[in-house]
Amino acid sequence: MIAEGRIAVNGITASLGDSADPETDEITIDGAPLKKQDEAIYIALNKPKGYITTVKDDRGRPTVMELVSDCGCRVYPIGRLDADSQGLILLTNDGELANKLCHPSGDKEKRYIVTVRGDGERALETLNGPMEIDGYTIRPAKVRITGKSRKYYTMEFILKEGRNRQIRKMCSKCRLHVVSLVRTEYAGISLGDLPEGKWRKLNPEEIAGLQ
Repeated sequence: MIAEGRIAVNGITASLGDSADPETDEITIDGAPLKKQDEAIYIALNKPKGYITTVKDDRGRPTVMELVSDCGCRVYPIGRLDADSQGLILLTNDGELANKLCHPSGDKEKRYIVTVRGDGERALETLNGPMEIDGYTIRPAKVRITGKSRKYYTMEFILKEGRNRQIRKMCSKCRLHVVSLVRTEYAGISLGDLPEGKWRKLNPEEIAGLQ
């Protein structure tokens, strides 16, 4: 593009080897100003049920992008949370950090509160042991019972990986029916009292922890 004479700096056609500072110089391509890179943004969203954790859905279902459309720039979800689940989703325009957090070698904990119908006490040992899901031996989870009623158990799941619908498949193997599934923490970021369907920017300490 420089060799073709399409780049100009402060109105002067650039040559190979020239340098420019996008903060102080006016850089144009074919006469149009060079778009400045968006400032890095990091968002926590409390995803409601029914929303797809993708940028676009070919079936016309609502996506999390509709819930963060007022954040000021284009962001992308880090990882996924299935449509029937709710809770914490992180979004960012920092591709390098997103790839780091989603990489299989990552060791970031994810915490979920799950309400199930069935014999939770009987299933507990199996849920904490080695399990095979879709032909893959998952990393051991930490599961404990946090509440019990006449029909339901409330259980806390802590995972260091998040395969497709992993908790639901784990429960299915133990004859537990998942009534609700809420992710409350991801990589040290807590959902807290963030209202359902709302988002907030991460604070500097939270961002540093992710990085």
